[in-house]
Amino acid sequence: MSDPGSNPIPPEQQEMPLIEHLLELRNRLLKMVLAVIVCFAFIYPFANDLYLWLSLPLRELLPVGQTMIATDITSPFFAPLKLALVLAVFAAIPVILYQLWSFVAPGLYAHEKRLAFPLLFTSVILFYAGAAFAYYVVFPLVFGFFTAIGPEGIVELPDISSYLNFVLKMFFAFGVAFEIPIATVLLILTGATTPQDLAAKRPYVVVACFIIGMLLTPPDIISQTLLAVPMWILFEFGILFGRLAYRRVDDASEGESDSA
Repeated sequence: MSDPGSNPIPPEQQEMPLIEHLLELRNRLLKMVLAVIVCFAFIYPFANDLYLWLSLPLRELLPVGQTMIATDITSPFFAPLKLALVLAVFAAIPVILYQLWSFVAPGLYAHEKRLAFPLLFTSVILFYAGAAFAYYVVFPLVFGFFTAIGPEGIVELPDISSYLNFVLKMFFAFGVAFEIPIATVLLILTGATTPQDLAAKRPYVVVACFIIGMLLTPPDIISQTLLAVPMWILFEFGILFGRLAYRRVDDASEGESDSA
């Protein structure tokens, strides 16, 4: 008879049939969609005001008397609508992650639960921090560069849909870039690497951060550095927290082995 402690599948996951897993997943997905719909219903009445706030970093830099335009006849309706939908998804992220957590939590061991929830919570905070960093730090630099570099006699009339697509891509790029500590910790916890190996590859990581900064920002050293340096700092935090999490997992595994 095999030792129950050696079975890699937690008891809760063994007892639930496949059909119950699928039903549980369906219910969780429905709750995620409902959360997005509720957030959209609250956000959409303010969509036009939110778009004005979102476009403020660019509109402040336009010459006096110039403004943004809509080259498509449907843009004044669909641009705020798209913004409201994206913001609804952003606002519902805590609920979405909670539903995902509730679905996978029964299949995790106690020490995995202690680590998984903080990682999920921190990933949300870091994503929001990346988007805020893009809006308050990067956008003024990017738009200041583009509005100043144009040739003489060219009237700048940015299209509202093109602007929205640009800023949403930037929000997503910086939000993902700020997930570096989470990715670092997960690589360490899954055994793909170790804190020592990551620390040894630090010079390559620094170069990669500046390459990413060059690709995501205008070709000036200031804005590239403003993205590359935070990414490097976040990588260092990832190594630090990865070491702490690695030790906690080892201690928890030893405790479970002793009690088995």
